[in-house]
Amino acid sequence: MKTIVDENDFDAEVIKQTGVVLVDFYTDGCAPCRMMMPVLEELAIEQSELKIVKVDAAANNALAANFRVSAVPTFVLFNNGQVKGQFTGARSKKNLIEWISSNR
Repeated sequence: MKTIVDENDFDAEVIKQTGVVLVDFYTDGCAPCRMMMPVLEELAIEQSELKIVKVDAAANNALAANFRVSAVPTFVLFNNGQVKGQFTGARSKKNLIEWISSNR
């Protein structure tokens, strides 16, 4: 399921992980972020090989700046610790699955 990470455990939870990790940079007051929550919940259940983590962009400014997060939600896809893709904004589940598949 989704794990909330911060600047202290980002390396351990994302960079040092083998496999595919989807990072969701969000903020609590973001309506599109809330819209994506059920999509991410379904994705976490359906794709057990995909690790999904959430980072509060407002509380982790340095981490958000490091990945050039200028708006939320921003999604960053990692494979074996390497960035494979990034996009900003809400998407449908189908579109998100296609994006993940094409960027692994």
